[in-house]
Amino acid sequence: MHRITLYLLSYLVLASVPSLVVAADWPGQVSQWHGYPRYDFQVDDRPAYVVAPKQAAKGNPWVWRARFPGFHDEADLLLLKQGFHVAYINTDNMLGSPRAMQHWDQFYDFLHGKGLAKKVALEGVSRGGLFVYGWASRHPGRIACIYADTPVCDIKSWPGGQGNGIGSPDTWQRLLKEYDFTDEEAKSYAENPIDILAPIANAKVPILHIVSLNDQVVPPTENTFVLAERYRMLGGDIEVIEVKEGTDKSHGHHFTHPDPQKVADFILQHASVK
Repeated sequence: MHRITLYLLSYLVLASVPSLVVAADWPGQVSQWHGYPRYDFQVDDRPAYVVAPKQAAKGNPWVWRARFPGFHDEADLLLLKQGFHVAYINTDNMLGSPRAMQHWDQFYDFLHGKGLAKKVALEGVSRGGLFVYGWASRHPGRIACIYADTPVCDIKSWPGGQGNGIGSPDTWQRLLKEYDFTDEEAKSYAENPIDILAPIANAKVPILHIVSLNDQVVPPTENTFVLAERYRMLGGDIEVIEVKEGTDKSHGHHFTHPDPQKVADFILQHASVK
């Protein structure tokens, strides 16, 4: 009886520990990313990849990069050391459109089906803001937190250039085609990140942004600051890191990240599986 009891106790302990994703679970071609294995494959006919930690953390927490996945990746490296996976699917020129969101749904289902955590930390750089807020508003219960780096929060600002920003006429035309909009329909679009915050706030998703105050490409006064004010009015929790000046070459849009550890700590706090 004593031996049987020990067997039962051992089984119950093992059953209570979430299974960890191991290297053999990932398909595709293997390469190295900053010393970590990267697996490239396709999901829903789109190129995608996962960077795996050396030792997965409890519950397999993960970060999902939207657009420019190599930009300001210092926090991702810190998170890999803590056992996070880092994931990305290439929907680059879709600008957060419904078509992109369908690919994102498939990617999430694939990764969650492989054992990654139910809730993910979303990271969006620049136009990546259109993706992370579009998907978060559709699936707020799947979001652990959002970190956004100089994010586009209103297409009228970028690529539209309808305010003080320089805009991007070529990208504006691409957006019209991708969304099947007329010029006037795009200008009156009411599902920008600044417009779709209520489901995210209701789910109490914490948000962290970083901006440069002289950004002429995605001016924070037309994007992050508007979003932050509205999110707080909805009862949401958002913090904004302000960098005084971005580089002249990038029209203020790029800068050396002042505190990657703060970003990593934010994601560790909210996306770790308890």
